[in-house]
Amino acid sequence: KRGGYFYTASDAQDLIVRTRNAADNATPSGNGIMVGVLARLAALTGDDRGIGAVVSFVGLVREMHVREGLHRDRIDALTLEHYPGMTESSLEEIAAQAHARWRLNGSLIVHRYGELHPADQIVLVVVTSAHRGDAFAACEFIMDFLKTRAPFWKKEQTPQGARWVEARSSDDDAAARWDGAGQSGGVSSPGSV
Repeated sequence: KRGGYFYTASDAQDLIVRTRNAADNATPSGNGIMVGVLARLAALTGDDRGIGAVVSFVGLVREMHVREGLHRDRIDALTLEHYPGMTESSLEEIAAQAHARWRLNGSLIVHRYGELHPADQIVLVVVTSAHRGDAFAACEFIMDFLKTRAPFWKKEQTPQGARWVEARSSDDDAAARWDGAGQSGGVSSPGSV
């Protein structure tokens, strides 16, 4: 079992689609997935002339594990495990929370699972809105909640062996700043103090 992708898109008929390469029934081919992502991005914006901002984030697998600001322990592979059903629901809920907090036109979350290697893309988040403030805040919120609320478990393969990645307090701190934030997540509107 090498891996796959999850998709969530606020405007898609099929909120979550799990895609695999039919040839090996495992990792999707890069071209096939990119065509799917590009099609979803085009559908996300469409001809909506109310969109004034598109913000995206792409996360990559690092080759070196960073702790305390220092590069330590080379990573040969990173395996993401998930709980089917629970993970999809969690991604849907995170996207729904972002839409409830900010004025968004659309959103897209693509998260990989299975075995990944340094420089592989692990996550894509795209948010569209009439205004950049809402789009930036929502994109950051989604990433903070993916890191702390989505049920993924990471195992690093290093020259010293395999080890499970523990949750980081800095990720919890980043997500905690959204707790209690009202509509617009505390983002100020133009002219406000």
